[in-house]
Amino acid sequence: MKAAIYMGQENVEIRELPYPVCGDNDVIIKNIYSSICGTDVAVYTHGLNTGHRITVGGEFGHETVSRIVEVGKNVTDFRVGKRVYPYPLYTKGDTKRAGTIGGFSEYILVPDAKRDHSLYDVPNGISDRLACLIEPFTVGCRAALRGEPKPRESAVVFGCGTIGLAAAVALKHFGMDKVMICDLSDFRLNIAQKLGFAVCNTEKEDFIQKAMTYFDAAPSLSGFVPNIDCWIDAAGAESILDLYMKHGKIISRFVAVAVNNKPRQIDLLHMTFAQKSIIGSGGYFPEDVKDVMSIMVSKKFDLEAIITQEFPLDQISEAIQTAACSDKSFNVTIRF
Repeated sequence: MKAAIYMGQENVEIRELPYPVCGDNDVIIKNIYSSICGTDVAVYTHGLNTGHRITVGGEFGHETVSRIVEVGKNVTDFRVGKRVYPYPLYTKGDTKRAGTIGGFSEYILVPDAKRDHSLYDVPNGISDRLACLIEPFTVGCRAALRGEPKPRESAVVFGCGTIGLAAAVALKHFGMDKVMICDLSDFRLNIAQKLGFAVCNTEKEDFIQKAMTYFDAAPSLSGFVPNIDCWIDAAGAESILDLYMKHGKIISRFVAVAVNNKPRQIDLLHMTFAQKSIIGSGGYFPEDVKDVMSIMVSKKFDLEAIITQEFPLDQISEAIQTAACSDKSFNVTIRF
């Protein structure tokens, strides 16, 4: 089988690997589409220890939809030909392999396969192209849930990547009334706007002024601010938390889902009197898979519109480089 092998910074090779051997309790799946994650871009661009635990000489990729091509003699949960979503934490039976299950390989061996654990059936209402976005959408969906969304509330999402857009979609799905997405890329914001979201390019526009107009005003400890119940950081810029601390209203929530490992100082007295919350959101849970599938099946949003480029596996280096350019791409996929 063909497989993309990570060889270090800006170096990926397509190699021929042996077709996997299916054990009695195992399943072999053939990838249909795989999406390129921001962590794939980071480790390709900057080298090791900037994304998932990708190793030199190893397979990688984890956002994928696949079809079962072989089942072990003891397997009763699955049949050949069925489309499945491989749940990265458990696909390889090793949670450390969550980012390297072989999404950029033609085939994946799933040891000791279990339904709704390592593999999930993909409903017929979800296309092949869209199904490879289930994994990043679970991350965004989890962030939205961590923000405790309620009907008639409002939210702002910073970062118009796949996870940020997924969080915005989930917030609307869970009943929030007004949702704005902020970013620096007009290319991505235009796509979000066509999906029905209010948008703000914070490099070109005054966020507070635009937010006050869109959300109306609410009280804070220092005066009136935008009436935003939930702030979600899917970008990771230091300024976003500072903005929330200064302009977040009384009884509001801040959810951090972007990877940001720089220590920060927090004014706890301000947090106490303003009754604000800062909430972390990392990864996802099995229930998020079901929520994402419900969102995708509902077809309330044209989510395939965020897939802006497709490449064959042989062009994966070009695909990753394209995914790194936010002014020309949104989500980039590999088709098998």
